[in-house]
Amino acid sequence: MSVMVSFPARLENLDKMRNFIAETGKSLYAGGDCLECLVHAVDEAASNTIIHGYKGRPGEIEIAVSREGDNLVVRMCDQAPHFNPINYPMPDLTLPLKKRPLGGLGIYFIRNFTDDVRYRMTSEGDNELTLVKKAF
Repeated sequence: MSVMVSFPARLENLDKMRNFIAETGKSLYAGGDCLECLVHAVDEAASNTIIHGYKGRPGEIEIAVSREGDNLVVRMCDQAPHFNPINYPMPDLTLPLKKRPLGGLGIYFIRNFTDDVRYRMTSEGDNELTLVKKAF
């Protein structure tokens, strides 16, 4: 079973997206730690899409949540310019704060909050980001 909702890509909708992940995950019997991690990962991914992808232009973010075996799976689709976060370099956390470039931690957090992150461009040309987390 997959539950899907489309949200206008605006920062004020992040709370609705977080609630959707939490409530849908509960209905699919996912544990609290799993839900907390996925809520944070979706928040980071959606924020990046809104700020860096759409850059204030109108758009949509479609979010689907499903249970696949022991995993809770979130698929996020958008029509922003193509961006593959898998290819984005991990930040060097050994550098002192003053020497680190601004930004880049959102993708780091997404990778660390999930067990698997996948990206693909759909046949329609949309971005599809898949976040997987053990449900227990």
